Amino acid sequence: MPSKVLILLAHPALQRSRVNRALVRAVTELQGVTLHDLYETYPDFMIDVEHEQSLLLDHDIIVFQHPFYWYSAPALVKEWLDLVLEHGFAYGREGTALRGKAMMSAISTGGGEDAYHEAGMNRYSITELLRPFEQTARLCGMEWLPHFAVHGTHSMDIGSIQSGADDYRILVTALTDRMSRDAQRAMNEAQIIPLRPAEA
Repeated sequence: MPSKVLILLAHPALQRSRVNRALVRAVTELQGVTLHDLYETYPDFMIDVEHEQSLLLDHDIIVFQHPFYWYSAPALVKEWLDLVLEHGFAYGREGTALRGKAMMSAISTGGGEDAYHEAGMNRYSITELLRPFEQTARLCGMEWLPHFAVHGTHSMDIGSIQSGADDYRILVTALTDRMSRDAQRAMNEAQIIPLRPAEA
């Protein structure tokens, strides 16, 4: 069974972002993918928690796509996390709604890849700086997937932007072909061997 992917896009000035607009174009029409623009939906930050939770329940993999503002995410992402991932829904003794799903970050950075390591300008790797998101996923019983990053956005030419968008499309397409851990476990327990695409 293919996975359903929810991309939570959070860019407060998407119309000015060459890179994120290209990433959006690359995945908009992919089957099994829902692109949800948080700033377009909630310009007043008044988040519809019930609607957001229903979207989470209806998808297997959650992707946070956003520019890497101050080593984190734009403000609306924090508001979304605070309100939507409620105790009793996403975590806590009764909060098992997201268990077995997966989460990852897809980010763009102005600085080059070489700026994100111990000897670089930012001193830490992207993996280290994304630890709060990783721990959020783990607290919710979700699998944390390796991040996707487009670096050096300030100096990218059209060809480099398109290359990044192509890579993103390949990644998201691969995510739709990925079953959740629970689905894989159930198939293993039932000794069911999934068909390869050519056989399905």
